Amino acid sequence: LMTLTQQLATLVDSGLTLDEGLSTLVKLAETEQIRSVLADIRKRVHAGSAFADALEEHPDVFSKLYINMVRAGEAGGIVGEALARLAIFLEKSVELKANIRSAMVYPAILSFVGGSAVIILITFVVPQFSKLFEDMGAALPLPTQIMLGLSSLFTDYWPALILATMAGIGAFTFYIKTDNGRLRWDKLLLKLPLFGPLIRKIEVSRFSLTMATLLKSGVPILQAMGIVQSILVNRVISDAINNLKQALKKGKGLSGPLQEAGVFPPMAVHMITVGETSGALDEMLTKVSQTYDKEVEQSIKQVISLIEPMMILFMALIIGFIVVSMLLAIFSANDIAF
Repeated sequence: LMTLTQQLATLVDSGLTLDEGLSTLVKLAETEQIRSVLADIRKRVHAGSAFADALEEHPDVFSKLYINMVRAGEAGGIVGEALARLAIFLEKSVELKANIRSAMVYPAILSFVGGSAVIILITFVVPQFSKLFEDMGAALPLPTQIMLGLSSLFTDYWPALILATMAGIGAFTFYIKTDNGRLRWDKLLLKLPLFGPLIRKIEVSRFSLTMATLLKSGVPILQAMGIVQSILVNRVISDAINNLKQALKKGKGLSGPLQEAGVFPPMAVHMITVGETSGALDEMLTKVSQTYDKEVEQSIKQVISLIEPMMILFMALIIGFIVVSMLLAIFSANDIAF
């Protein structure tokens, strides 16, 4: 979508009509699915339909934000400029997601390898020792008894454990899909020591970039607020934006209700207040987004730098407990002081 938007913006800015630009993209489409969507949009535009209305027929491809920005661009006669801004917005969104995903690769691999090692030890290695200890007939130390009990639980009741885990995940998923459950879960996430501030910064960056892009494209501020609210992930912050929208309807400014909401960092609120006072709100929102993009990148690095040693330590403690519990039993059986 980002690439298509960049290409269409370039074609329209170069002097081609929207119809001609879409025809060119249809010919250049890499997959049949993309070609089909573009061909349908081009057909509707050629028949006299508004570009935004044609995009609205494909809600699974084009978001409300995308459609409203195009609609505002059409109304102002600046479709090419609106598409260029959309391309920049999509590029920054893709970059943010890519940063988060790339940062999580190493912890994910570490979790998988460490978890696999623990499962192999408990299900294959420990049972072999269990038979040996039974033959010895000696009284086993408490850590060894705990380890053998866990091993027996995993090896004898693994179908029930898998079903229980799936049921737990299903129940949790169902719960956070409810309004009350999602609100409670999002409140908890914001209170977490490492992840809470990071989530807040990501949402601030997303809010600021989206608002700035919409306002620059000529979308009215109340309509922009509604669009922004629909793309925010955290329900606590989304509800705060809804309250902000209601305050704007009553004629209040943006900065006051934003400060009262208490979900945005003080620096972001201060920058938005300056932008509103100076009449350059869209420019200041862009600066807020740029500032918090950098902070998000730094926070991700900090979180990962803390997670990695914590995960290594956690896995070492588990594997160490397994090894020590086995050694204790061996030394106990041979009457050797440990």
